[in-house]
Amino acid sequence: METLPRAGLPRAQMMKRVAFFKDLKGSDGGLPDSKMKGCIRTLYNVIGFQPPEGEGGAITSPVGDDAARMSAIPVSEGFNLGYCRAKPGNGPMMHNHDTNETFIPMTGKWRCSWINEKGEVESVDAGPFDVVSFPPGCARRFENVTPGDPNEEAILMFVIGGNGPKAEFTDQAMDELVAAGAWKR
Repeated sequence: METLPRAGLPRAQMMKRVAFFKDLKGSDGGLPDSKMKGCIRTLYNVIGFQPPEGEGGAITSPVGDDAARMSAIPVSEGFNLGYCRAKPGNGPMMHNHDTNETFIPMTGKWRCSWINEKGEVESVDAGPFDVVSFPPGCARRFENVTPGDPNEEAILMFVIGGNGPKAEFTDQAMDELVAAGAWKR
C-alpha cells in the first residue's frame, strides 16, 4: 500500500521540468575569478537555486550571480545540478561552500583539490562518471586536466545542496583577485 502523497502531472507542467543540453544557456560564471587566467569556464545552471540571501561582498552563489538567475528548471527543492565546460588548465580558484558539493566528470579528466587538516593542498584525478563529494566547510576547487588538445573543452557535472547556498573564495584566492584588479575588498 502506498503511503507517500502523489498526484498526476499534466505533460505541459512536466515539460517545464525538462532541460535539453543543446538548449542550455551558459554563463561565464559572473564570479570574480571568471576572467582570470586558468579560471575561464562556462557554467550551466540546470536545476537551480536562486542567489543566496545576503549576497554581496565575499558571499556569492556557487554558480555565480549570472548563472543563478538563468536556471533552466528554476525550482527550489534542496539541491542544484549544473555543468561546467572548460578547456584544460581551467577551473575556479580555491573556494568554500556552506553545503555539500559533488563533482561528476562527464568528459575528460578533472583534478579535484582540497585543503587538508594540515593546510596543505591535496587532489584526486577523476574521469567520466567518477564521483568526488566535498562536505560543507572544506575548501575545494576543480580543474580540467585532460591531456591532448589544449582547445578541447571537457564537461563536469556538479550537484550542490541547498536552496540558496553560499560560496566564498579562500583568503589566498581573494588576495590574488585583489592583486589582479578583479576584486575590491
